Amino acid sequence: MITLTRTGAAENVALIALNRPNALNALCRQLMQELSETLLKVEHDSSYNVIVLTGNEKAFAAGADIKEMAKLEFADVFQNDFFNNWDTLSHITKPVIAAVNGFALGGGTELALMCDIVYAGENAVFGQPEINIGTIPGLGGTQRWPRFTNKSIAMEICLTGDRLSAQDAKEVGLVSKIFPTQQLVSEAVILADKIAKNSPLIVKTVKNSVNSAYETSLNQGLQIEKQLFQSTFATNDRKEGMTAFAEKRGPKWAGN
Repeated sequence: MITLTRTGAAENVALIALNRPNALNALCRQLMQELSETLLKVEHDSSYNVIVLTGNEKAFAAGADIKEMAKLEFADVFQNDFFNNWDTLSHITKPVIAAVNGFALGGGTELALMCDIVYAGENAVFGQPEINIGTIPGLGGTQRWPRFTNKSIAMEICLTGDRLSAQDAKEVGLVSKIFPTQQLVSEAVILADKIAKNSPLIVKTVKNSVNSAYETSLNQGLQIEKQLFQSTFATNDRKEGMTAFAEKRGPKWAGN
């Protein structure tokens, strides 16, 4: 239910696509297990620098598989940790770009919110419809929405199940850029190429620092940033980057 394609100018971009088209990429256990395994494979393969996560033109992911969940009881989801490994994406250290076309509802929106950058096609639709079926988001919907937008937007989306268009999602800060549907993935790969040209070591450091802004106070975040900045002076890539700049040439990253 997952495809992995090597792409990009230097073939160091991993294009991961959810591939359950007959169910609008509904997130079932098998799909999420395969996604987790694929993400970990790419994470531990140094030949990949950046990840682009997408679905198809109709759906990024239309939510969790309700048919699979409908018969479950509290003991099933609690004791068996129903969402085990579903948040692997949030622990990946390489940059992840979500290329969202079509429906990204419920778990689909939550999956996009786990990514570092969200690009949307003109037909993208976001939302948290869990309230309409008697439950609540379980993969970060109530937690990431207020961090990425604001409390009012988060409450409205999660309490009503209303949907946001790509343009609305951009206006509230959920989406970085919008592109024509058929152009979306190629634009995401162009962005991935731009990121992949930088030192993978320093890219991971930047991601770590930016993520700290959502999990700490400003003073704590500033201290983390300062420490990470200082740590770059222990790397060969920092020395190479500054030397190359002074010598007016392109840097040759060593990754250490």
